[in-house]
Amino acid sequence: MKVLILSQHFWPESFRINEVAAQLRDNGCEVSVLTGKPNYPQGDVFPGYRASGTQREDFAGIPVYRVPLVARGRGRAVELALNYLSFIFFASLLGPWLLRGQRFDVIFVYGTSPILQAIPGVFLKWLKGAKLAVWVQDLWPQSLEVTGFVRNRRVLAAVAKVVSWIYRRADLLLVQSHAFIGAVKDMAGTTPVEYYPNPGEAALHQRGLVDEPGPQLEPGFNLVFAGNMGTVQSLDCVLDAAQLLLPYEDVRVVLVGSGRRSEWLENEVARRSLRNVQLAGRFPPQAMPDLFAQASALLVSLVSDPAMNLTVPSKLQAYLAAGRPVIASLDGEGARVVSEAGAGFACRAEDPAALAQAVLSLRAMAPAEREAMGRAGRDYYLANFDPAPLALRLAARFRELQ
Repeated sequence: MKVLILSQHFWPESFRINEVAAQLRDNGCEVSVLTGKPNYPQGDVFPGYRASGTQREDFAGIPVYRVPLVARGRGRAVELALNYLSFIFFASLLGPWLLRGQRFDVIFVYGTSPILQAIPGVFLKWLKGAKLAVWVQDLWPQSLEVTGFVRNRRVLAAVAKVVSWIYRRADLLLVQSHAFIGAVKDMAGTTPVEYYPNPGEAALHQRGLVDEPGPQLEPGFNLVFAGNMGTVQSLDCVLDAAQLLLPYEDVRVVLVGSGRRSEWLENEVARRSLRNVQLAGRFPPQAMPDLFAQASALLVSLVSDPAMNLTVPSKLQAYLAAGRPVIASLDGEGARVVSEAGAGFACRAEDPAALAQAVLSLRAMAPAEREAMGRAGRDYYLANFDPAPLALRLAARFRELQ
């Protein structure tokens, strides 16, 4: 079975689809990838690549075809729009030429924001006579509104029509959260909608994979947040909770990663004199297991919004796999997973007092109790998010589409 993965992001960028591609290959699929030039998250095209021109390379035996795009730059709205639209345009225009003479059974779209990147998949489905499967990672147009990129109701309605057009031309829609099913079905017509969770990533739960380790945490109770630092991560709430925790000298909030709010975080931590907040910077995914192993607890946070309440943050799988207690400052599906797993504490989104109290409650527990929470999270991960059985299931589902 020949599978074409269509994704704006792919290796050497760090996205879950990299490992999914390798797992599909290991399960008997002949995999190819159509993608753009790597530029996430720094915003500049990676060394060794040019924004212009096409190229072909190899990733672990998988042919990778790259189309030009406009780099995302500093992540301003106009820059992001050009980044997204340029990939859609060039993947639609040049993708068929790069893939000329090749036949595919399934075109698999990794549907991160924007889901509009599936548009080239619709064209390629028609050209290649293939089935089209779209893995929906974010709800559109809801994500546009909650991140503040678009407020105009007419524009949001127009985007909704385009998204519905994409969904109705797919042969299968996979959603990363149970809670997505209703919202996607409402726009999908007769296209089947099925739950397929984000699997864990091997690099995020195997220690000792890098020569240069991540940050070494100081003794004490270290609450670690790792990942994107953007508008939906409710970082205001995290800093407010850190301020409430200042009297507890052993408690430290460690923020690892980067994003649109990195500069704001630096300024705000300095302005508030938050000596208990450590901005550790960004590290490769392979450094995360050693960092997580040092953490007293791992923090996931989101703003309170109907769209965000339906999602399971992708970092949650890595947290559960690490076998450390989790504090979830969010509502909805992500909080449900943490509570169902018995992996830690869930508290209301955007509630600094509740977050601070969850930290203190976990801190007051006996070490053996915290270790038991971590083991429960790890067991839940193996039962629900282990990459190998999920890849086997995905390959089988693709064969059913033929």
